[in-house]
Amino acid sequence: MAHPAQHPHIVVHPPALDGSRRVTEGEVTLGLASHLDDVVEILRLADLDRVEVEEDDLIEWQGGGPEDWPGLSEHEV
Repeated sequence: MAHPAQHPHIVVHPPALDGSRRVTEGEVTLGLASHLDDVVEILRLADLDRVEVEEDDLIEWQGGGPEDWPGLSEHEV
């Protein structure tokens, strides 16, 4: 069995009605993201900044990938 510190299981959940996406590691909520940069910052604050957000297999993107952020069309991308 893999050690959790070596292989964190990060999940970026499907967008909520407001477009935000919950970010979890296992059963722990790390934060709420409304943009890809938020995911990067949430992982940095959790000492998981070694994870490549857009390419790493350790991140499970549910309900859309790193480019799917409802409501971004009215914001700067």
